[in-house]
Amino acid sequence: MTSLRPLIFLLAGVLGLAGCSVHQPVSLYQLDSGSPAQPAQSAGMAVLLGPVIVADYLQRETLLQRQPDGSLQAAVDGRWAGSLSSDIDQLLLRQVAGHLDSQRVVLAPATTGFTPDVQVLLTITRLDSGAKQPAILDAQWRLIDRRGQVRDNRIVHLQEQHAGTTAAQVQAQGVLLQRLAEQLSVALKPLANQPPVAEAPRKPAPKPAAPAAEAEKQPKIPMASPIRTDMEVFRF
Repeated sequence: MTSLRPLIFLLAGVLGLAGCSVHQPVSLYQLDSGSPAQPAQSAGMAVLLGPVIVADYLQRETLLQRQPDGSLQAAVDGRWAGSLSSDIDQLLLRQVAGHLDSQRVVLAPATTGFTPDVQVLLTITRLDSGAKQPAILDAQWRLIDRRGQVRDNRIVHLQEQHAGTTAAQVQAQGVLLQRLAEQLSVALKPLANQPPVAEAPRKPAPKPAAPAAEAEKQPKIPMASPIRTDMEVFRF
């Protein structure tokens, strides 16, 4: 019986080490919003930001790693702390509002009564990196003015090098989104002073028909009636 004790202790130690390797803590990451300026103008440029469409492969909590062959693998030492799409929305909102110095930058859908000067339709088709791959952002925006006309359409490709660690990759991806927001703000500023939309002239209201009582007041023309005499005379 005593000879089995060392074996039991050895097995317990191996199982304990295996348990520790399986349950290693995983780091949670969020995008770095930088240090955007706090907008001061409450009556600044009105911008409706969105819808912001993010590629399907990014709509998950898994932090993906781009491999040298172009494939994607889930990171084993970290994941996103929540929704990456929501992080992107909030980062762009704060950055654009700071660059435009306007409190009137809102995310789509807009609340009732909000009339934007410009609406930004943004699509992000790629945002990833790898231990040996740079962080890359591919996006496209369209700017719609208050008349519903497309004022700007641009395809953007941005790239940022990093140190290789997961934390450095996340930081590089945040820097790319900050650069995207800066370029977007530059394109938005010329649309701040748009002329007001002229209202279409209103057609005059049709005149109502005269009531029956007023029609009876109109003078009536007497009808000719024949009078029988030696001569046929018509009296009016």
